Amino acid sequence: MKDEECKILMEGMKTCPIDNTFKIIGKKFTVHILRNMVLGQKRFNQFLDSIDGINPKTLSARLREMEKNGIIERTVFPGTPVRIEYNVTKKGKALKPILEQMAAFSMQYCAKEVFKDGEPRTYKDVFEKPPTIVK
Repeated sequence: MKDEECKILMEGMKTCPIDNTFKIIGKKFTVHILRNMVLGQKRFNQFLDSIDGINPKTLSARLREMEKNGIIERTVFPGTPVRIEYNVTKKGKALKPILEQMAAFSMQYCAKEVFKDGEPRTYKDVFEKPPTIVK
């Protein structure tokens, strides 16, 4: 796309929508945290245990940023000890198709890095197969 075409498409916009989305989810570990939340994790220590290379300080910062951006919500349950859970908001759930497309891209075009057998698969092949019945 030529610069002129780009300028015409962006007329009336304050910023590039892709850049804006990247500002929200582009920091290191943010997508990993979101992925794990979509898969059902809710607790700080679950994230620490399941995301390679993340430390508590970075995790805390990312969770605060995600909450500030309206991607997640933090719920405090009183008691001893206090329990804190994080949940994906409606806005955060809207990012699920983006995560699915990222996974689909890698499964199709980077199969050697993703799968032990190196064979490409579609997203549907991996995540939407009917359950196997064990007899």
